[in-house]
Amino acid sequence: MNTLVRLAAESTRTRVLITQGPMDIGKLMLPPPDRAHPRATAMLLEGLSLFVGEKLSVVLCVDETSDSSKSLGLLDGLGFGERSPFYEIGVAARDRLTEYRRAARATHLPGGSFRDLRQISWEWAR
Repeated sequence: MNTLVRLAAESTRTRVLITQGPMDIGKLMLPPPDRAHPRATAMLLEGLSLFVGEKLSVVLCVDETSDSSKSLGLLDGLGFGERSPFYEIGVAARDRLTEYRRAARATHLPGGSFRDLRQISWEWAR
């Protein structure tokens, strides 16, 4: 099973979408990364990797105006994903304007839509 974790760190929240193939196995709405412990994201991913019994593919979804993704502690000084035996990190750019348009049309439960994250695959990551 290839477990894919998509992380979107935003100024007001951190969204996490976890999938195995076409099936969603988890959706999380967490506080913004600047309020979390510096190792919180890495420990979350390590625990999830141990739980599913495989190395995770993690896509960090970023846009050109956000600094929040740096607070997750998953990038090195050059902006590449940190190495871990539990997960590999890729970085993918997302279109902020498209995200806002979709969020405005969303009629889901409080917390917002994960539609923009669902469209990003591991192949998009660098």
